[in-house]
Amino acid sequence: MARGVDVGIYLRPGLDDDNFIATALGNLAAYRLQQERNERLEWQVLRVQGTGRHHYRLVLRHPDRRLDLGFKSQLEGILSDLSNESVDQPRERLRAAEATGLKTTSMRTVPQEVDFWRDDFWNWLG
Repeated sequence: MARGVDVGIYLRPGLDDDNFIATALGNLAAYRLQQERNERLEWQVLRVQGTGRHHYRLVLRHPDRRLDLGFKSQLEGILSDLSNESVDQPRERLRAAEATGLKTTSMRTVPQEVDFWRDDFWNWLG
Protein backbone atom coordinates (compact mmCIF):
# COMPACT_ATOMS: atom_id res chain seq x y z
CA MET A 1 0.00 0.00 0.00
CA ALA A 2 1.23 3.50 -0.80
CA ARG A 3 1.81 5.32 2.43
CA GLY A 4 0.19 8.71 2.87
CA VAL A 5 0.51 11.52 5.38
CA ASP A 6 -0.86 12.15 8.81
CA VAL A 7 -1.23 15.46 10.58
CA GLY A 8 -2.36 16.37 14.05
CA ILE A 9 -5.58 18.22 14.73
CA TYR A 10 -5.06 20.25 17.87
CA LEU A 11 -8.10 21.74 19.60
CA ARG A 12 -8.38 24.24 22.42
CA PRO A 13 -9.07 22.49 25.74
CA GLY A 14 -12.63 22.77 26.99
CA LEU A 15 -14.44 22.86 23.64
CA ASP A 16 -17.97 21.50 23.64
CA ASP A 17 -18.25 18.42 21.42
CA ASP A 18 -14.57 18.30 20.52
CA ASN A 19 -15.09 14.96 18.74
CA PHE A 20 -17.50 16.60 16.30
CA ILE A 21 -15.19 19.58 15.75
CA ALA A 22 -12.20 17.31 15.03
CA THR A 23 -14.29 15.14 12.69
CA ALA A 24 -15.63 18.18 10.85
CA LEU A 25 -12.19 19.80 10.50
CA GLY A 26 -10.59 16.57 9.28
CA ASN A 27 -13.29 15.85 6.72
CA LEU A 28 -13.44 19.44 5.50
CA ALA A 29 -9.66 19.70 5.13
CA ALA A 30 -9.39 16.39 3.26
CA TYR A 31 -12.32 17.23 1.00
CA ARG A 32 -10.98 20.70 0.21
CA LEU A 33 -7.56 19.26 -0.60
CA GLN A 34 -9.17 16.64 -2.83
CA GLN A 35 -11.04 19.37 -4.72
CA GLU A 36 -7.99 21.65 -5.03
CA ARG A 37 -5.84 18.83 -6.36
CA ASN A 38 -8.62 17.37 -8.50
CA GLU A 39 -7.78 13.80 -7.50
CA ARG A 40 -9.43 11.13 -5.41
CA LEU A 41 -8.14 10.79 -1.85
CA GLU A 42 -8.97 8.50 1.05
CA TRP A 43 -8.85 9.61 4.66
CA GLN A 44 -9.57 8.75 8.27
CA VAL A 45 -10.13 10.99 11.27
CA LEU A 46 -8.74 9.34 14.39
CA ARG A 47 -9.10 9.99 18.08
CA VAL A 48 -5.88 8.59 19.45
CA GLN A 49 -6.43 7.38 22.99
CA GLY A 50 -3.42 7.59 25.26
CA THR A 51 -2.84 7.38 28.97
CA GLY A 52 -5.79 9.42 30.19
CA ARG A 53 -5.50 11.95 27.35
CA HIS A 54 -6.36 11.93 23.68
CA HIS A 55 -5.50 13.79 20.53
CA TYR A 56 -6.73 13.77 16.97
CA ARG A 57 -5.05 12.82 13.70
CA LEU A 58 -6.05 13.16 10.08
CA VAL A 59 -4.62 10.37 7.93
CA LEU A 60 -4.74 10.72 4.14
CA ARG A 61 -3.53 8.73 1.19
CA HIS A 62 -3.94 8.56 -2.55
CA PRO A 63 -5.37 5.13 -3.43
CA ASP A 64 -3.18 4.65 -6.52
CA ARG A 65 0.17 6.32 -5.94
CA ARG A 66 2.53 7.96 -3.48
CA LEU A 67 1.87 11.53 -2.53
CA ASP A 68 4.17 14.35 -3.61
CA LEU A 69 6.27 16.41 -1.22
CA GLY A 70 4.01 19.49 -1.20
CA PHE A 71 0.97 17.50 -0.12
CA LYS A 72 1.52 17.71 3.64
CA SER A 73 2.26 21.44 3.67
CA GLN A 74 -0.81 22.11 1.53
CA LEU A 75 -2.93 20.09 3.98
CA GLU A 76 -1.46 21.88 6.99
CA GLY A 77 -2.27 25.23 5.35
CA ILE A 78 -5.89 24.19 4.82
CA LEU A 79 -6.18 23.03 8.45
CA SER A 80 -4.66 26.31 9.61
CA ASP A 81 -7.24 28.28 7.60
CA LEU A 82 -10.09 26.20 9.03
CA SER A 83 -8.81 26.57 12.58
CA ASN A 84 -9.28 30.34 12.47
CA GLU A 85 -13.05 29.93 12.28
CA SER A 86 -15.55 30.06 15.13
CA VAL A 87 -16.87 26.83 16.64
CA ASP A 88 -20.17 27.09 14.71
CA GLN A 89 -18.65 27.56 11.26
CA PRO A 90 -17.43 23.96 10.77
CA ARG A 91 -21.00 22.72 11.22
CA GLU A 92 -22.23 25.06 8.47
CA ARG A 93 -19.27 24.30 6.18
CA LEU A 94 -19.80 20.56 6.67
CA ARG A 95 -23.46 20.80 5.61
CA ALA A 96 -22.50 22.81 2.53
CA ALA A 97 -19.70 20.37 1.60
CA GLU A 98 -22.01 17.38 2.01
CA ALA A 99 -24.44 19.07 -0.38
CA THR A 100 -21.65 19.25 -2.98
CA GLY A 101 -20.56 15.63 -2.62
CA LEU A 102 -18.52 15.18 0.57
CA LYS A 103 -18.92 11.70 2.02
CA THR A 104 -17.84 12.17 5.63
CA THR A 105 -15.86 9.49 7.38
CA SER A 106 -16.74 8.77 10.98
CA MET A 107 -14.20 9.25 13.70
CA ARG A 108 -12.46 6.13 14.90
CA THR A 109 -10.85 5.73 18.30
CA VAL A 110 -7.53 3.90 18.24
CA PRO A 111 -4.91 3.13 20.88
CA GLN A 112 -1.85 5.34 20.79
CA GLU A 113 0.49 2.61 19.59
CA VAL A 114 -1.60 1.61 16.53
CA ASP A 115 0.02 1.54 13.09
CA PHE A 116 -2.84 3.08 11.14
CA TRP A 117 -1.12 2.43 7.81
CA ARG A 118 -1.45 -1.31 8.34
CA ASP A 119 -5.07 -0.94 9.42
CA ASP A 120 -7.84 -3.05 7.85
CA PHE A 121 -9.80 0.17 7.31
CA TRP A 122 -7.85 0.73 4.06
CA ASN A 123 -8.76 -2.76 2.82
CA TRP A 124 -12.40 -2.04 3.52
CA LEU A 125 -12.23 1.16 1.44
CA GLY A 126 -10.63 -0.40 -1.38
